[in-house]
Amino acid sequence: MGIALAEDDVATQGPVRRALDLVYLGAGYAAGVFLVAIFAIMMVMSVGRQFALNIPAGDDFASWCMAAMAFLGLAHTFKRGEMIRVGLLLERLHGRTKQIAEVVALGIAAAFILYFTRHAVQMTYDSWRFNDVAQGVVALPLWIPQLGFAGGLVILSIALIDEMVNVIGGNRPSYEKGSPDETPEEFVERISQGGGG
Repeated sequence: MGIALAEDDVATQGPVRRALDLVYLGAGYAAGVFLVAIFAIMMVMSVGRQFALNIPAGDDFASWCMAAMAFLGLAHTFKRGEMIRVGLLLERLHGRTKQIAEVVALGIAAAFILYFTRHAVQMTYDSWRFNDVAQGVVALPLWIPQLGFAGGLVILSIALIDEMVNVIGGNRPSYEKGSPDETPEEFVERISQGGGG
């Protein structure tokens, strides 16, 4: 499912589906905002050197923005089919066997991400609870930059479970591009035109 939905698709979707898609899209936009923030910080730091202008803890802010950008963009990237997947086995399967294999793969991925998410959320909560602050020039409470990291993992966990429910329901995974009957030439053409694999 792309960013732009057809009007018929929007009208037939339930409120939960629309809300989830908005969460994924919002996280993708937030990742984009952090990317622009990294660019702005780095440019100000580079140009500022020429005028003896220094941003205190600019490197820290850029690295925090980079972590938030990377993790907030995961769910949107996954749902759009732009995340790197190794589908060597899955591409050779068809029908019910492929559906079962997709569910197993999504289940394993969800288990690992949920484990990772639990610890990320716990770390962020502990930083808030113990009032941990950054060791750099700016003593920023650490839970603030950790929110992007933990929040991105929470949204990715939801996206994986959402996709697993979608595939269990007999639907085609939203991250798959192209038709099941696509020829190798059509695949190459689609990839050359910027379509994900």
